[in-house]
Amino acid sequence: MIKAVIIDDDDNLRNGMKSLLSRYAPDIDIVGEADSVETGTELLLQHSPQVVFLDIHLGDGSGFDLLEEVNRKGKLNFQIVFITAHEQYAIKAFRFSALDFLLKPVDPDELEKVIDKIKNVLDKNDNVAHIDLLLENIRKKVTNFKRIALSNSDGIHLFDVSDIIRCESEDNYTKFYIKNNKPVLISKTLKEYEDLLTEHGFERIHQSHLINLSFLKSYIKKDGGYVVMADNTHLPISQRKKERLQELLIKQLNN
Repeated sequence: MIKAVIIDDDDNLRNGMKSLLSRYAPDIDIVGEADSVETGTELLLQHSPQVVFLDIHLGDGSGFDLLEEVNRKGKLNFQIVFITAHEQYAIKAFRFSALDFLLKPVDPDELEKVIDKIKNVLDKNDNVAHIDLLLENIRKKVTNFKRIALSNSDGIHLFDVSDIIRCESEDNYTKFYIKNNKPVLISKTLKEYEDLLTEHGFERIHQSHLINLSFLKSYIKKDGGYVVMADNTHLPISQRKKERLQELLIKQLNN
C-alpha cells in the first residue's frame, strides 16, 4: 500500500477525493487529512507519507507555504499532486517543474493517469529537486521561468531553458537536444512544450520541430527551405511557417 494524505480546506473535496481514490486507486492508503498549513505540516511530519494531495488555497495560507514550512522543519521526501482550479500561473509553474496536478472537479481518468505516474516515480525513488525548483520560482514570484524539469524513465532532470537547442516530436514523445548534454526523451507531446517555450524565443517551424532561435545558424531557402542549427542539424521548414520565420529573423536583425 502507498501511504498518502489529503490536505484541503474543503470537506467536500476531501471526501470526494477519498471516494475517488478508494474506487480508482485501492492501493492508496489515506492515513490522514488536514485543512490548513499548520495542521498539514503536523500531519506530514508525523506520518511521513509517500504521496500528498495538496490544495493550493488553505485557510491560513497556501500549499506553497506548507511546503516551505515542512522544508524548514523536516524534509520534502514525498511526491506531491496539487489540486487546483484554473489558475494559469500555478499550472505553468507546475508544468515547468514536472509536478503533477489535478483540476477541480477532479476527473477520474486524469486521477488514474496521475496515480500511474506517481507509482513509477516511487519505484524509481526519484529525488525532489523539481519541488525545490517550484518553490524557488514561487518564492521569487518568477513569471519568466529560467529552468525546466524534465521527467522520464531515467529520473528527473533540471536544465536551463536557454540551453535547449531544439525539440523534436517522436509520436507522442518529445526529444530534447540540450547544449553539452545527451538527448532526453520525454513522454509528452511537442505541442505541450511549444505552449511552454514560445515566450522563451522558441518557434515551431515544422510539425516535428521546435527550435530555439538563439541556436539558429542559417536559414537556407533552396531545396524547399531548411534551417541549420548550432548542433549542425538541418531541419525542414513547413510551407506555412516560412513567412513567420522570415519575419522573426528580420525582427532579430533590426534589434
